[in-house]
Amino acid sequence: MAGTGLIIFQAKAQRGEIESQTYEIVKEKSIEFPPANRLFDKVQPVQAKAEDKKVKYQFVDPNINLASPKLTPVAVMSSDEKTRQELPEGLNNYIKIGAGNYGRFLGEGFVSTRPSEDLVFTAHLKNLSASSGPRYGKNSANANTDIQLGGKYLRNAFKIDGQIDYNRKNYYFYGYQPQPDGVEVDRDTIRQTTNLFGVQLGFENTEANSLIDYSVKTSLYSIKDRYSASEVDWGTTIQASLPVAENIYALVEAGAFVSQRVDAQTYNRNLFRVKPSFKYVSNLFSITGGVNVVNETDNVLDVNRTKAYPVVNLDVVPVAGLHVFAGYDGDVVRNTLRSLLNENLWLAPDVLIANTEKKADIYAGFKGENAEGFNFEGRVSYAKYRNFYVFNNALADTSKFSVLYDADATNVLTVSGQVGYMANDMFKTSLKANFYNYNLRLLEQAWHRPTFSLNWFNALTIQDKLFITSDLYTVAGLKAKNFQTGIVTKLPTIIDLNIKIDYLLTSNFSVFVSLNNILGKQYSRYQYYPQQGLNFIGGLSFSF
Repeated sequence: MAGTGLIIFQAKAQRGEIESQTYEIVKEKSIEFPPANRLFDKVQPVQAKAEDKKVKYQFVDPNINLASPKLTPVAVMSSDEKTRQELPEGLNNYIKIGAGNYGRFLGEGFVSTRPSEDLVFTAHLKNLSASSGPRYGKNSANANTDIQLGGKYLRNAFKIDGQIDYNRKNYYFYGYQPQPDGVEVDRDTIRQTTNLFGVQLGFENTEANSLIDYSVKTSLYSIKDRYSASEVDWGTTIQASLPVAENIYALVEAGAFVSQRVDAQTYNRNLFRVKPSFKYVSNLFSITGGVNVVNETDNVLDVNRTKAYPVVNLDVVPVAGLHVFAGYDGDVVRNTLRSLLNENLWLAPDVLIANTEKKADIYAGFKGENAEGFNFEGRVSYAKYRNFYVFNNALADTSKFSVLYDADATNVLTVSGQVGYMANDMFKTSLKANFYNYNLRLLEQAWHRPTFSLNWFNALTIQDKLFITSDLYTVAGLKAKNFQTGIVTKLPTIIDLNIKIDYLLTSNFSVFVSLNNILGKQYSRYQYYPQQGLNFIGGLSFSF
């Protein structure tokens, strides 16, 4: 890399992002209405018996989501949903309270209206906090509060669902170096608080025999931090499908995103996308062809451009239960303050936020399942990006993070694979691995981006009373640089094992314990930010 290139991006680096990929498994207490048969995917090769329960799977296009799992210690996947399925009707609400080391406290509650035939309302409140952390005691404390109010309304021809969210995070920039004179850092000078409000609304048809299939979703988010940075982001997406001839469908995807960010300057950033295509479907294969047209604007960065990307996808079904696919596409990935903070909490003030262009992505792979409960996925992708970004400790303050962009062509090779199995709802397991290779032009390294990540999840139910879940995360290949000293550090491989146990005492009461980071490694996903070692939460849950 040329040193001048890095200096240019470091100067801007007090601002920016890429979306986060997190293997965060959340079991949401909700009333699930029966899904409609979508016209967006007509190929259904496996015809299982009606009484068989199959593993649901979906291969998600990695796009530019190259971040490793969010490894901040949290309770592993809750067994509450499975537990509540065994309870009599009327005991779907619950209150949970727990405590653990590091001064950890968990308080959670869920209530819902007694479901009628077509309408239900829900409310969920959760607070998870720790009065001390892995470094400097209370100077690495944290607290996270979530409030969600939701509802669903289902008719024969359509479904409406909506949700209101509030999230408050309070935490500290504890990645500072010890003071040489031994003076303790004032907590108030390193504290950060973010407040996020969100409203989501969706409308879609649910009539299986409808010729026209459609869904409309809109969301409005507002986020503000303690340092006067704020962002308002409004987005609406539309999907529609209609038949134009036998086995041929016209597909339309469109989106409009309008955002305003206030920091040192006021950024008005908009993106509009329309993606028309045609899809031919038969019992043996499907082929999709179209174009993705994207317009993006940014008043401060003086951006106003429109680009078109061809979209081609071929999906072949050589045998029942197996898809072999290949394709080519491109897009513009939206980066926002909210998405950046979801990936890295310790951003420096006034970071540069620019969208990332996926100029081309050539991919191929396979996916499938069988009636015995196995599912599998595999994919290889070779993509070229502009404005590929990474996080690294800022030059001015190494306890905060800049976002560095590679404005030239960046090539990324991604190899992903996953296998899963479910046995009669008694045992579930899934293993997913990702390999990454980065070919950068201007940046020296893909700082803080992994070359390998692995996630292994298991869930076991014993006699409908004992529920055990576990997950194992491994992340390798992370590198970081201190621009003040010029020292490059290879961060140790992360291995994080978590186990959660729930035991149903009665139809109303259950006890639980979550053991996180069982190996006790104070690993660092980001340089100078070690995570908590072995930590636990135990408590009681009451259903009513």
